[in-house]
Amino acid sequence: MMKASFKGKFDVDKGGGVASLSFNAGNAKLRATMTDTSLVAGPSLNGLSLAVEKPGFFIIDYNVPKKDVRFQFMNTVRIAEKPLNLTYIHMRGDNRTIVDGSLVIDPANKLSANYMVGTKNCKLKYTYVHGGIATFEPCYDLAKNVWDFAVSRKLYGGDNLKATYQTSSKMLGLEWSRNSQSTGSFKVCASMNLAEELKPPKLTAETTWNLEI
Repeated sequence: MMKASFKGKFDVDKGGGVASLSFNAGNAKLRATMTDTSLVAGPSLNGLSLAVEKPGFFIIDYNVPKKDVRFQFMNTVRIAEKPLNLTYIHMRGDNRTIVDGSLVIDPANKLSANYMVGTKNCKLKYTYVHGGIATFEPCYDLAKNVWDFAVSRKLYGGDNLKATYQTSSKMLGLEWSRNSQSTGSFKVCASMNLAEELKPPKLTAETTWNLEI
């Protein structure tokens, strides 16, 4: 019996959606993703992308209409007996390369860095988990010289609430999610710009179903 998962995402503000289907193929995962543009004007290759992934090692994404490839490689090394998780991402079409690293000091503390090669774009983040329930994540953007903040808390029944704030754009975000290994998961997000006049928040909804074929 083959395990598969179906993910759907809908953006209320844009009135569009994204759907993806993935399934296991030995030690790898195969995934196909399409947007509403693939179906609105009749079946087409617009918005279609294909991916192959070996969890913990690599992901290769191919954008069919753009004929573009995105490579992602992951590895873990140990520094002073602490795991350092490294990720290398390269977008061939945009000719961009991103290097990401996170050092797990202990179960409650983690340091992360994200750098776009050849630019000044670099972010440093500290993650602190309090009692295994609440998580605090201040993040410093070196290029913009600003701080971003995220706070999340686990609730009874597998629910999770998260709030984010970007100081440069004054963007406030709220997220409610639930994850189940047996049935799947869902996530509802709302965001609003506090610098603009009062407007309804932008909403997105995402759900994932685990299937057995």
